Amino acid sequence: MRVLLIEDDPMIGDGLSKVLAGEGMSVDWVRAGADAEIALRDAGYAIVLLDLGLPGADGLDLLKSARALGVSTPVLVITARDRLDDRVAGLDLGADDYLVKPFETRELLARMRALARRRLGGASARVAAGGSELDTETHELTRDQVVQILPAREYALMRALMERPGRILSRAQIEERIYGWGEEVESNAVDVLIHSIRRKFGKGVILNVRGAGWMAPKS
Repeated sequence: MRVLLIEDDPMIGDGLSKVLAGEGMSVDWVRAGADAEIALRDAGYAIVLLDLGLPGADGLDLLKSARALGVSTPVLVITARDRLDDRVAGLDLGADDYLVKPFETRELLARMRALARRRLGGASARVAAGGSELDTETHELTRDQVVQILPAREYALMRALMERPGRILSRAQIEERIYGWGEEVESNAVDVLIHSIRRKFGKGVILNVRGAGWMAPKS
């Protein structure tokens, strides 16, 4: 899952980036209003975490502009503004959820999972495709009675494929979903991850489409 983190505090931003990466997410972190305005237009994000107090811009103004431009990505506001009027304003301007700092990491992750499920049109924490079932809370993948907890990168890859079974993702698209900006990616990194997953669950868990990429089977 690719996440856009808009946060100007270096300590909070660095901490959240590491936590989310540890959960198998690809995190792009921006710190200023101008950069955030550009990044918000990228439709490739699953969720946006938006701080409101940014250098050069107010988060609520950015949110309002993004929604006016038709940006539909779920936005979770993370801010120290705890007044009721601020929360109401954020939700009315298009935020999908609102979390007041300081917060527990577990609650943030739970709210993000809820937004991701809502975006996929369901209330379940499990994603199923082609005989495989992925638990988005425990990172367990189940297939043919084999159950294993996937490491962060393998989980991110399987989730990207299983969210849209039958849809081919190229190497570049997969890398975009499981690695953040500035991360060095080995040329065979995706191949290594796929080989590891297939070794555990069989070749049928991920299908190769020659010259195009990979996909999770529909059935």
